[in-house]
Amino acid sequence: MASSVRSRAAATAADAVLVLEDFLPYRLTILANMLSQGFARLYSDRFGISIPQWRVIAMLGQHGTLTAREIGERNHMHKTMVSRAVTELEQHGLLSRVANQADKRAVFLSLTDMGRRIYTDIVPLARDIADRLTADLSAADRAAFDRIVAQLQARSGVVFAAGRKSGPG
Repeated sequence: MASSVRSRAAATAADAVLVLEDFLPYRLTILANMLSQGFARLYSDRFGISIPQWRVIAMLGQHGTLTAREIGERNHMHKTMVSRAVTELEQHGLLSRVANQADKRAVFLSLTDMGRRIYTDIVPLARDIADRLTADLSAADRAAFDRIVAQLQARSGVVFAAGRKSGPG
């Protein structure tokens, strides 16, 4: 009987320890930070833009014309970060604003010719880096990874939405 109590106590103590290096959210954050820092250097050195600016350029390059709100929602970026990036890109002549006649509070954003050139110059570089990162993965592993990431993204929305509803205390 005493050994089963010790076993439960040992199991409980082991469960109380979190090995950070094995914790999925930590591992994903470290990977995202490593990639973001590498891309940040590339974008800054070659094009003079930041990661938030690149994300705005990428959205506009992909979709054409969007509002700042749409960019924030699609990129999961805070509106302040989007606003700052848009202002800086406009100051550098990389994007233009056109008033939305239907809603005076909203502004349509699109790339200028110079912004479009940066987009078309970065896309092959970004794709090349992505290809080199996954070069050691089989096609099946890449497909599984894409599926797993999509599932984790969807699930995190559910998990954290549930946490907001019930909340602590």
